[in-house]
Amino acid sequence: MSVSFGDETVAAAAAATVHALATEGVPAAFAAGDPALWGAVAQAEAAIRLGWFNLPLTSRELLPEIGKLVERARAESLDHVVLAGMGGSSLASEVICATADAPLTVLDTTDPGQVRRALADRLDRTIVVIASKSGGTVETDSHRRVYEHAFREAGIDPADRIVVVTDPGSPLEQAAIEAGYPTVLADPNVGGRYSALSAFGLVPSALAGVDVERLLDDAGDVHASLTEEEGNPGLELGAVLGAAALAGRDKLILEDGLSEISGLPDWIEQLIAESTGKEGKGILPVVDADPSGADDELAVGIGTDGAVRVDGPLGAQFLIWEYATAVAGRLLGVNPFDQPNVAESKENTAAILEAGLPVETPVLVDGPVEVYGELPGPAKDLSDVLTGLLEAVPDDGYLAVMAYLDRWAAFDVPVRDDAPLDELTDAWAAADPATLRALLALRTERPVTFGWGPRFLHSTGQYHKGGPQNGVFLQITGAVEEDVEVPGRPFTLGGLQHAQALGDFGALVKRGRPAVRLHLTDRVAGVGHLLAAARQV
Repeated sequence: MSVSFGDETVAAAAAATVHALATEGVPAAFAAGDPALWGAVAQAEAAIRLGWFNLPLTSRELLPEIGKLVERARAESLDHVVLAGMGGSSLASEVICATADAPLTVLDTTDPGQVRRALADRLDRTIVVIASKSGGTVETDSHRRVYEHAFREAGIDPADRIVVVTDPGSPLEQAAIEAGYPTVLADPNVGGRYSALSAFGLVPSALAGVDVERLLDDAGDVHASLTEEEGNPGLELGAVLGAAALAGRDKLILEDGLSEISGLPDWIEQLIAESTGKEGKGILPVVDADPSGADDELAVGIGTDGAVRVDGPLGAQFLIWEYATAVAGRLLGVNPFDQPNVAESKENTAAILEAGLPVETPVLVDGPVEVYGELPGPAKDLSDVLTGLLEAVPDDGYLAVMAYLDRWAAFDVPVRDDAPLDELTDAWAAADPATLRALLALRTERPVTFGWGPRFLHSTGQYHKGGPQNGVFLQITGAVEEDVEVPGRPFTLGGLQHAQALGDFGALVKRGRPAVRLHLTDRVAGVGHLLAAARQV
């Protein structure tokens, strides 16, 4: 595992910061699990959130239990693994399985279309992992209820198909006991976004066919170096992240184009944004973007060149980035283990569901796209709206695009059977809302981020509301043609998805930042119209 530097200024700042941290005794205090590292205000929280540091060792105790679950699933030919979990309960497993080329269906959405897609896929061979640290996550609870109903309708006992991962004493553990579901209890002293090497990352990955013991071996190989003052890659990476942010380089451009690891920046994005984005401070990770050369950017490559380069296997990467994020939090003067602003959108959502979805009037309609919110300037069409949002981004700010849509709908676009890969790729991109990020990034020198809702609420959503108040927000929602009932709950998935979008929108508007919602009355036509408008900006 190594951290290297391609920028002399960055290298010098990192070396000076590492020396200062070592002089303060940070590596030794870290190894001893000293919660005072992050100050008196954070001490109580840190005292119950440092278990992740030793997960390469302690998680080995789970391997026999996980092995029995895998054996049972294989004996019953359950080869379609579905993971229902949000944020830290799913992002690591997604990276682990993508890197190992192990098939895993991740449900970190409330979009009815995306959930119906998973339900329609080999239900007779499906095993579902319900993962929630708190045991009360509304999205995951809804997924559990939907799958329980689907299994029963198919004549399948849910107790034969559902595995639960949660913390001891959570409401989900009690529900699992009552239902007879196999349950793996995670370390309660590990926060969700630091749980990659815990039961949350290991159980679904092992069921999907990944050698998770190798993952722990790779993390274990670097573990000892994290107690050292010299040759400590976690200290070096944390030092450069924190020092760069303090010097104004707080936009972290994550690059992994040449890496054998697939999708790690998405996991890093959640870890850093949710850990550091609070008290008006923070580091904004930017994924799938090229450096623009702006003074507030720091480019970090995962196995590829940048101002900073981080090399090493996935298990070690997880541990190093967790350590570095905690170090960066200390340098920034924030508690890297809490998420004080995440609850705000959840509370707004609950209030909307209780009162009923409001009837709204758009401020502008352009074809299959309705525009809601306060426009940042005069607009006669959708291109004007996008132009106004880009112009509203401050010199030190960013534009965040947040899409409450089906993440995989673009792959439904009709293409001829013998189409070459480049033609397929072009067709998918032309139907993918995520393409909007790249189109808008070409038209501004400021960072443009993209998040799928409500997934990002458990990730960058904390940074949006708790970090520097210099963001401009573009939210996208869509009409639901075929909804999904949530058994035992007074809402549908489509209703929940819309309430989540409105709840977060209210939290953003409350902070006085420009925010606009685009509602696609026809999702397919709306995405095409939106991308066409972006090309005209």
